[in-house]
Amino acid sequence: MIASHLLAYFFTELNHDQVQKVDQYLYHMRLSDETLLEIADRFRKEMEKGLGATTHPTASVKMLPTFVRSTPDGTEHGEFLALDLGGTNFRVLWVRVTDNGLQKVEMENQIYAIPEDIMRGSGTQDFDIDIVAVVNDTVGTMMTCGYDDQNCEIGLIVGTGSNACYMEEMRHIDMVEGDEGRMCINMEWGAFGDDGALDDIRTEFDQEIDMGSLNPGKQLFEKMISGMYMGELVRLILVKMAKEELLFGGKLSPELLATGHFETKDVSDIEGEKDGIRKAREILVRLGLDPTQEDCVATHRVCQIVSTRSASLCAATLAAVLRRIKENKGEERLRSTIGVDGSVYKKHPHFAKRLHKTVRRLVPDCDIRFLRSEDGSGKGAAMVTAVAYRLADQHRARQKTLESLKLSREQLLEVKRRMKVEMERGLSKETHAIAPVKMLPTYVCATPDGTEKGDFLALDLGGTNFRVLLVRVRNGKRRGVEMHNKIYSIPQEVMHGTGDELFDHIVQCIADFLEYMGMKGVSLPLGFTFSFPCQQNSLDESILLKWTKGFKASGCEGEDVVTLLKEAIHRREEFDLDVVAVVNDTVGTMMTCGYEDPHCEVGLIVGTGSNACYMEEMRNVELVEGEEGRMCVNMEWGAFGDNGCLEDFRTEFDAAVDELSLNPGKQRFEKMISGMYLGEIVRNILIDFTKRGLLFRGRISERLKTRGIFETKFLSQIESDCLALLQVRAILHHLGLESTCDDSIIVKEVCTVVARRAAQLCGAGMAAVVDKIRENRGLDTLKVTVGVDGTLYKLHPHFAKVMHETVKDLAPECDVCFLESEDGSGKGAALITAVACRIREAGQR
Repeated sequence: MIASHLLAYFFTELNHDQVQKVDQYLYHMRLSDETLLEIADRFRKEMEKGLGATTHPTASVKMLPTFVRSTPDGTEHGEFLALDLGGTNFRVLWVRVTDNGLQKVEMENQIYAIPEDIMRGSGTQDFDIDIVAVVNDTVGTMMTCGYDDQNCEIGLIVGTGSNACYMEEMRHIDMVEGDEGRMCINMEWGAFGDDGALDDIRTEFDQEIDMGSLNPGKQLFEKMISGMYMGELVRLILVKMAKEELLFGGKLSPELLATGHFETKDVSDIEGEKDGIRKAREILVRLGLDPTQEDCVATHRVCQIVSTRSASLCAATLAAVLRRIKENKGEERLRSTIGVDGSVYKKHPHFAKRLHKTVRRLVPDCDIRFLRSEDGSGKGAAMVTAVAYRLADQHRARQKTLESLKLSREQLLEVKRRMKVEMERGLSKETHAIAPVKMLPTYVCATPDGTEKGDFLALDLGGTNFRVLLVRVRNGKRRGVEMHNKIYSIPQEVMHGTGDELFDHIVQCIADFLEYMGMKGVSLPLGFTFSFPCQQNSLDESILLKWTKGFKASGCEGEDVVTLLKEAIHRREEFDLDVVAVVNDTVGTMMTCGYEDPHCEVGLIVGTGSNACYMEEMRNVELVEGEEGRMCVNMEWGAFGDNGCLEDFRTEFDAAVDELSLNPGKQRFEKMISGMYLGEIVRNILIDFTKRGLLFRGRISERLKTRGIFETKFLSQIESDCLALLQVRAILHHLGLESTCDDSIIVKEVCTVVARRAAQLCGAGMAAVVDKIRENRGLDTLKVTVGVDGTLYKLHPHFAKVMHETVKDLAPECDVCFLESEDGSGKGAALITAVACRIREAGQR
């Protein structure tokens, strides 16, 4: 008996010692109420920055107006459709809201799969109804709970990510005109701390999480509190403690070292009411470890500290929001309800309770109720719609002008002159580092001359789909290019795995393709279109600078992608390939057209983005040794103006689009000319006109206020034919705008001015390129062909014509022909390889 008591005492003391050890080790993650109140004060300041007109552009917490001006008051009624689109499934809900004293909501829904051809097809295939409101899921959560509890004026999501919204007084929202009433603000609070406001709170583990994420330096607060990162934080702590021999006898396992192997679900399981220590042991064993009882106790405590910190931080920011609402209302004691959704809040055994207790401690003068949301994305959308029907919303505004978007010939000549200056800076070894137009050497030193022949493989990697092509190039009487290709998907676990796994998958796809073509074991020259930021050191050496487009395969950044590919080929030991060239798609466009026209020495893409390349004299390419011959230079001209040299041509609308883009201050020329941005420029102008009362009788739809809703394809449709005014009316109706004929004329004019300016600016840049080629060669006149690709150039009814006219006007000594490219990323890669092989064979003879 005494022995059992001693044993129990021993284990209790043992557990106590382990908990103390972890508490000391993670001292900085255990936040006092004093610290939490300090964080709440900082967050209040960030909220004010986001709401201010002058401080909003640089604010980390964006405080975005949602144009939802009221929460439900119980009088809403009617039948509504709610659409929930967030992945491959699409949900349509029929929602009936009744106001007969019962405040009843009836819902029926149907789930539909979205076929891949629709997902990748025209946007007009997706929608053909009058849209009243576009809903953020956080707002939907608030509105869903607001129908059940009219005190609900805050929405909170703590799941994979985290965000909050609340009802703010209109008088404080500088970005929207009007002082009366309230509006829901989508805080986007996950970005709190992106400006350094939390640097003294963040730990080395938070920094490591951030550095390994897809968006370093962004969403720093979310990375400290949300489910996407909680398990990974625990894993990093366990790894460091093991390395310092505080856990697991100093031993580590490959599984523990693998990112993402300790999940947030594991944190919830370990902190469960029963058998938490046993669950810790199971999970640690699963991770290849042999834990002691002390290790399991320590792991349990690490999970507690991480999840408690998450709930505490969330409570601190909620306290700031509650304090602001209380002050806005001038009440001594606030009574408010918070609508909540999210897997962490709902599934973690203690998160909700810790959050509630901490909030109530931090704001003791507020009576707070937490209400779990059910179907915020569906019912919430319907409630927002119901409220939007109930409350009409009008904006009056002032006068407008489009003159700042209309460029004179003198202005275009000045743009041409400045482009030439920036090209010279990019080519110069002395100024290249600070030049926005980078003028990158591609090591492509010749265009096709018609003698190329042979079978070539081409690889095209630039997204979740990967393409393998067999390209047969024939010369002589049978001259031509024959192509066969197959598309393969790249699973997310491969995109997010190791570099070896990614390149092994690529090689597996190549092997499958060769077998499919009946060419198993054949060795062919290969060209690799690799559409990620790279530093090209030679035609067949390209260093990956950083992954984009959702890729994060480890062990690749800073490495030569050709070497990685060759190593994967050798690991398979089935075939050998001669990797001849790594290709940029703009260069591929030039080479594809160069095969059809020997005068083609320029490549241009004007689509979602924009770029150009051309054949420069080697003596001018100072970054590469050698004086003889020519080399294709990838201009990366989208960054023209990033140093401020285009400021006198940029308008307030360009600035607005830039500020809200993913890369403010970058790619400024591209943002004035390419398809990704033209619709958004038009949308900003239409909103400005409406606010001034010069369009739509001063009435504006919620749809038009949604970023990206006015697609660039609308510009093409509006300018397409003699029925353009009818097109305008149909599009505006689709956007929820009842327009008159005069309104349609104004909208068409806006579209024409924006698209014409884009084409003229593109033409001015191209005039600089062709004139430089002419001057390089000391010619009075130059005959040259530009190979062009891109949806804006090909699909807009007037863009190409205006651009051609501008080039002709600004570079009269150049006879410029434009040739549309077909498959520069596939065929172009093979042709670059073919030209390189031709030159290599000639050098061996």
